Amino acid sequence: MRIAQRSTTRVAASSLVAAAAFTLVGVQAAGQTASAATPQQAPVTASCTAANTELTVKDVPRPINTLLLTATNTGTKPCNLYGAPYLAAGAGAQAPVPWLDSSKPQAVVTLAPGESGYAGIGTSSPDGDEGYIAKTLGVHFANKQQNGSIGKGATLPLPNGGVYFNSANFVTYWQSDVYDALFG
Repeated sequence: MRIAQRSTTRVAASSLVAAAAFTLVGVQAAGQTASAATPQQAPVTASCTAANTELTVKDVPRPINTLLLTATNTGTKPCNLYGAPYLAAGAGAQAPVPWLDSSKPQAVVTLAPGESGYAGIGTSSPDGDEGYIAKTLGVHFANKQQNGSIGKGATLPLPNGGVYFNSANFVTYWQSDVYDALFG
């Protein structure tokens, strides 16, 4: 008798679950529109550029001979900071400031509106030579493939009327945290 009772209970429970599922599907189907039936694409996040960010560069007390480049999303949608910025230290720069490979983050830095990303700029060290004073910093944003730039660049005045650069200069990859950009 118990076995028959369990079977009846299981069948009744299964029927109740199936009826609830069909009711739910029927309610959802009745509320769908033709556009809801088409597959939705994942949202595409735009690249950060000089057009949708505000760039600033400032001197920091530590580490020495280091600047902090900040990009703040001024747009209304998120944007991605890829790789590191392409930098030209001074108007007559012959080559971009090299990227510091050891600073590569685990993921692309995505900035929501109002958020900032950071890159540390090492300007010189005792190991470097061929030093010069740069008064401006040219900044271009890397494209998604990190094999060129995207959008127009920006030229920023360097602090203190100019900054000493030598051949030991570098720039970190974009970071979501100031500490990682300066000390990471």
